[in-house]
Amino acid sequence: MVNRKARGRMRRNTPASRAVYARRRAVALASATVSVVVLVALALPTAQAPRAAGRKDARALVPRHAQLRVLLASPPVVTVPVAPGPSWTAVASVGSQPAAWLAQRGGVTLMRFDQAKLRVDLHAGSLDGGTTGWTYGDQIGGREVHQVIAGFNGGFKLTYSNVGFVSGGHVAVPLKKGLASIVTYANGTTDIGAWGAGIPSPGEKVYSVLQNQLLLVSNALAAPTVSTCITTCWGNTIQNLTVVARSALGITASGELIWAAGEHLTPASLASALIAAGVVRAIELDINPDWVAGYLYVHHAGGPVANPLVPGQLGIAGQLLAPDTRDFLTVVAR
Repeated sequence: MVNRKARGRMRRNTPASRAVYARRRAVALASATVSVVVLVALALPTAQAPRAAGRKDARALVPRHAQLRVLLASPPVVTVPVAPGPSWTAVASVGSQPAAWLAQRGGVTLMRFDQAKLRVDLHAGSLDGGTTGWTYGDQIGGREVHQVIAGFNGGFKLTYSNVGFVSGGHVAVPLKKGLASIVTYANGTTDIGAWGAGIPSPGEKVYSVLQNQLLLVSNALAAPTVSTCITTCWGNTIQNLTVVARSALGITASGELIWAAGEHLTPASLASALIAAGVVRAIELDINPDWVAGYLYVHHAGGPVANPLVPGQLGIAGQLLAPDTRDFLTVVAR
């Protein structure tokens, strides 16, 4: 006689019972996988700027499922043109809308950014600013890695005079009145101007500021010293050359940002290229071939791949995707 336990084992060992068991196991595993993905996504940090004191966090008013959709947003579509020319070529889109354009004019690489779709993040380097206390540190990290479009060098070393660096309430070098400044507000928009002379905008909460020398371009005019005070006013160069690698960031009257760089430029030729592109105010960034570099990031399943922007650039070790000693800027989809 077969007891009840043995009959139960025999029933579970039939082909039909094994098929039912396999289906139940597959469903259980799938449910567990979805649960883990959702929990991880909800735990991911976001790139929201700090909210003003006393202001309710807007995320608390957004349904959790809507937050999840934002966290899992598709990366921007970035393409690298084979041979960019003097006309603007779209290289990045956000939500199927063009957001960044590239051009090459007279040895100058120009990249234009739409601030309605993109924001700028100021990063501290491991030596320029140190490794602690920063929201955006010495490499492109989890807050940006799937939304970054471009990255490029910052300003002069923070040990130099006529520089300033503040981000997220943390101060590496105190700000100085009159210096050319890249000012990013808590709402994610960026402006460029002379600190204390038009910027910051009244009533706007400042999130980060990078200062470097005086304005290279003001009121759509080059600074009067671009041809007469090259090294003293615009930075020491290797072998005291006047034609070296240079870079700058400018803003147009409509609020678009334009980054410019080239391997063989004077302050005057850099300013002229920016003005011709519609820039009304600009700040010189770093100079010399070891420190001028920019990248366009094409997104793949394994993460972004960096593509050099400036023909002949020596480049930055790690392409800003690994820790770097110097400060730098990234352009990220909002």
